[in-house]
Amino acid sequence: MMKKCLLDFRVVENVRINSNYGLLKLCVVYGTMPQLDGGQFVEIEVPDSKSTFLRRPISVCNVDGGLLWLLIRNAGEGTRHLINLPVNSVVNLMLPLGNGYSRPTDKERLTLLVGGGVGVAPLLYFGKFLRAEGFNIAFLLAAKTKNDLLLLDEFRKVAKVYVSTDDGSMGEKGLITKNSILESSEISHISCCGPLPMMKGVAAIARDRGITCEVSLENVMACGLGACLCCVEDTADKGNVCVCKDGPVFNINRLKW
Repeated sequence: MMKKCLLDFRVVENVRINSNYGLLKLCVVYGTMPQLDGGQFVEIEVPDSKSTFLRRPISVCNVDGGLLWLLIRNAGEGTRHLINLPVNSVVNLMLPLGNGYSRPTDKERLTLLVGGGVGVAPLLYFGKFLRAEGFNIAFLLAAKTKNDLLLLDEFRKVAKVYVSTDDGSMGEKGLITKNSILESSEISHISCCGPLPMMKGVAAIARDRGITCEVSLENVMACGLGACLCCVEDTADKGNVCVCKDGPVFNINRLKW
């Protein structure tokens, strides 16, 4: 198990993607950034907010040139405060937390990384790792419109990207579960993160076709350490477990879906 650290990070860049999403690029103030795995997350303190007392769990989106990337959705007071942090402000992070995605067993057949909304975040870093290790990978990303697709250029630097949009403004029109790439016989492994209905739909396809599939759950995680029991999930093998500690990534065979 990786040692958990409390470290101060400085905001090097704050990229406002649109009114709902921001990308923070952070560097460690003192010390060394710990090793991080694709699918792990951090708990970030919300500084100078009188109404936000708990840290916010945010997926590791990327580590590039010594900078930690956090893709943040404006989902409430805490995250709204975070996406408006000024450059050079300092925030405290607890990291690394949780268990990341498993490495696939077959390098030659296709590993498909499937994401929707802010759920695309952990797939970028994990995809970079897999590509560096010589795996055959592709991304399948979904959004309402082409303007809602997040970090598309960054994903394209790593591997081929397939797209589904609700309105057909880019890629295939309709639900991500209807995208034609999911019919490919080359797929041997799926790593997925996004809205719960989307993940359940992808999991059902994987089960029907005998494809190994892991999903990253987004249960409410207040502490990140398995102490507060906010994120409990009832599993098939161990009963109730804390997603923040036993997950957030689970093989779908463990879930009662």
